[in-house]
Amino acid sequence: MRIVCAQQPYETALQDRKVRFATVVDGDTIPLYYLKDVQIESSSLLLTPQEIRKNRKLIRNVKLMLPFAREGKRRLDALEVEIANLPRGERRAAIKQAERQLLDEYGKDLKKYTFSQGLVLIKLIDRETGRTSYKIVDELRGRLRASFYQLFARLFGYNLKTGFDPVNDKHDELIDRIVISIDNGKL
Repeated sequence: MRIVCAQQPYETALQDRKVRFATVVDGDTIPLYYLKDVQIESSSLLLTPQEIRKNRKLIRNVKLMLPFAREGKRRLDALEVEIANLPRGERRAAIKQAERQLLDEYGKDLKKYTFSQGLVLIKLIDRETGRTSYKIVDELRGRLRASFYQLFARLFGYNLKTGFDPVNDKHDELIDRIVISIDNGKL
């Protein structure tokens, strides 16, 4: 009688000079394979040529604002990791410094954009982070500062509490479909 094993023994795998990843579950060795992410999409998520023509301005605005929203998410994630274990005083200083750095780097660029592009940016920030702009300011700078920014934004016609809801809001759904089309290289 001969025992046959579906997997190569560990020692043999090391002799091949190839690193193989596996896990042991209940005494059974199961190989692990890491695959690239696959995005399954419905053709209804992509924009039709008619929708592209009809929404050229919104597409342009999303293309302009999406890099800002993604950079904001990247920096917010990095800041949250950085301040996670800091004492309160150092935490406030780090947040203020990050805010000054953002204003110095992007303040002039953002001032030249239009009102509608600002509205799109607020929606995209919520889409990328999963939190409204108001909620982000509230968590980082406090409720008083968030209320002040909200009041100031309302004077100019913005609402930082505006969320991103592609299920119930047709405009948000269109923005979401535009972002998906951009990510897939269709726009």
